[in-house]
Amino acid sequence: MPVEHLDVLIIGAGLSGIGCAFHLQTGCPGKSYAILESRAALGGTWDLFRYPGVRSDSDMHTLGYAFRPWPGRTALADGPSILRYLHETAAQFGVDRKIRFGRRVVAARWSSADARWTVDVEPADGGEITQLTCGFLLACTGYYRYDQGYSPSFAGRADFAGPVVHPQDWPADLDWTGQRVVVIGSGATAVTLVPALVEKAAHVTMLQRSPTYIVARPGRDRFAERVHRILPTRRANFSIRWKNILRQQFFYRISRKWPRFVSGYLHRKLRAQLPSGYDIARHFTPRYAPWDQRMCVTPNGELFRAIRAGQASVITDRIDRFTRAGVRLESGAELPADLIVTATGLTMLMVGGVELTVDGRPIRLGDHKTFKGMMLSDVPNFAVTTGYTNASWTLKTDLTGLYVGRLLRYMDAHGYRQCVARDDGPGTGERPMLDLSSGYIERSLGDLPKQGDRAPWRLKMSYAADFMGLRFGPVTDPALRFSTPPAPPARAAAGPVP
Repeated sequence: MPVEHLDVLIIGAGLSGIGCAFHLQTGCPGKSYAILESRAALGGTWDLFRYPGVRSDSDMHTLGYAFRPWPGRTALADGPSILRYLHETAAQFGVDRKIRFGRRVVAARWSSADARWTVDVEPADGGEITQLTCGFLLACTGYYRYDQGYSPSFAGRADFAGPVVHPQDWPADLDWTGQRVVVIGSGATAVTLVPALVEKAAHVTMLQRSPTYIVARPGRDRFAERVHRILPTRRANFSIRWKNILRQQFFYRISRKWPRFVSGYLHRKLRAQLPSGYDIARHFTPRYAPWDQRMCVTPNGELFRAIRAGQASVITDRIDRFTRAGVRLESGAELPADLIVTATGLTMLMVGGVELTVDGRPIRLGDHKTFKGMMLSDVPNFAVTTGYTNASWTLKTDLTGLYVGRLLRYMDAHGYRQCVARDDGPGTGERPMLDLSSGYIERSLGDLPKQGDRAPWRLKMSYAADFMGLRFGPVTDPALRFSTPPAPPARAAAGPVP
């Protein structure tokens, strides 16, 4: 049976995959492509996570696509609304017709002699692995495992009489009405969960080992509402998007330059939203500087409102062990619980765990650097979408899709069939790819690609700079090498769906 060949293969039909597919079919309309999605539905994160209150912590005017602005009035949208937006976007531009569901890419092997990838595809039903080939491979897989969240090993876990649930595996039929709930963790998921759980629970306790920076943000963007009243839709969307981008970048920059000033400003905000005399130093003063870790957002201050109302509380301590009736802390205190939620983070997994091989040599991601934050050194015709740590994920993935389209057009115009980034110039040094001290990142540093200390290997973490460079700057770079291996024997241009 002939092996199907595609010009471009996209792995993943989430926020990144849908956006990159749009840019590919718009910028390179003659290219054949498909999206392989391991799950049975599109949406990625927004289809997977079903825990109470799941929502965006980035404003939707920047998390939404530039080519299809967010149509809702809510600036921080809930998960179902975002999923509906993704379905509508994929249908509007015909991207949904390119998705092949229940197809997991398990391995991809590059041949320089053929200038193409051979991709092993495993069906969701566990059937026989099939193959297809492609000229360019684009991984839009996010950065964590979809089948397993991170959950530490707690002593006595089996002793607890009630359910222990990780948010990534939230049961649809779980009922916590009138129950005492302990949420372990203080990251974005915990900050989202606590206000949602208090609506039915007797009480919710957020148990944290150490505090996190948490900021309140309005659920609606009043500036956006005013601008839409006075400007045409297209100009209004442009103005709102760039206002949010520049405001976020300004806050990030001053946080890095004057961390003590920003920390003091955030504390003043907290004092105005928490009960008088509340121990902010213990429960809301992190040991790190602002933006050493990603900041958590609580829409309309809902977490602080729950604390003021006595529906929720925060405990800062370490866990000694689970008991039959709850959690015993190292301080000796006992937290009674009917339900324990382990909002303890993600298990990172780059490129969806696909085993990459180049000319017979296995690729270990930790041994490679990122070129312009998307290609990997010494891995030809391959790109991976990663978002900013200090801004909406979509901003960088949109630029990745645009740049890949420009790169493919450049290669076609010059007759090239292979491009690869080479880090063979003067030493560029090495830094972690993600410059945050979050636990889920530090646990996985050895498995992540590195970045250098200068362009094009250094991640700028600036959308404005990347916007000019990736959209309007030259495609070529001294580190990017192009070549034209002899054409392989003719193969079928299209074949059966694997």
